[in-house]
Amino acid sequence: MKNDKWTREQTIVALNLYCKIPFNKVSSTHSDILKYSSLIGRSPNSLKMKIGNFGSFDPELKRRGIVGLQNTSKLDEDIWDEFSNDWERLAYESELLITKFEGKDLANIYEEFDFDDKRGDDKIRSVKTRVNQKFFRQTVLSSYNFSCAITGLNIPELLVASHIIPWKDNKETRVNPKNGICLNVFHDKAFDKGFITITTDYKIKVSNYIYDNFEDNSTHWFKQYENLKINMPERFAPNLEFILYHNENIFESWKKQ
Repeated sequence: MKNDKWTREQTIVALNLYCKIPFNKVSSTHSDILKYSSLIGRSPNSLKMKIGNFGSFDPELKRRGIVGLQNTSKLDEDIWDEFSNDWERLAYESELLITKFEGKDLANIYEEFDFDDKRGDDKIRSVKTRVNQKFFRQTVLSSYNFSCAITGLNIPELLVASHIIPWKDNKETRVNPKNGICLNVFHDKAFDKGFITITTDYKIKVSNYIYDNFEDNSTHWFKQYENLKINMPERFAPNLEFILYHNENIFESWKKQ
């Protein structure tokens, strides 16, 4: 293993993993760290420490009294500053770099999607959308330690990275993990339809429509959680401006029509 300096490309891959591995599970034996350290030509311990370096810049970890590693470099800080508020670019560029390290083509990885009728820019946009959606899901679920923020359910196949501001409403927030909450499929649909929302003190609010129109066996799935605080994520807590948008535009939206 060469003891040379980290490159920009290697560092961007490390930031990708910082987003997708729960911070409290980062170790030199983690399967993803073992895989990607070999891929980028670094030791598992070196990659683990690089991920820890990014924790030093994360203001949310600092507020919780969690301190990342202190042996950060100027390159670490530059990469954090460049990408930490440009999530769409981080998602696509980091995944593109990973496939290049693997010697693969990004579009081929998403070959299960029908790109045959798309050419040029349309095909690139389709690939980017799929890449960004996958990155968003992985980052949001990781932040909540793969557990529903309302119920604590931890079966990944039944979890959704639910957008606070819907994907269609604002392209600037689509990939921002602070615009996501990890929810089970039932409460994700209720959140999307405006039957529930999250208040600015992170408590669950249920529309009276549920109680006025359905029997107890249905309302039970809402009532037991009303006014309880959600399980907060390790990182990327929901942005209060995004929550306000959901309160004002999605919650009980049928009343505004």
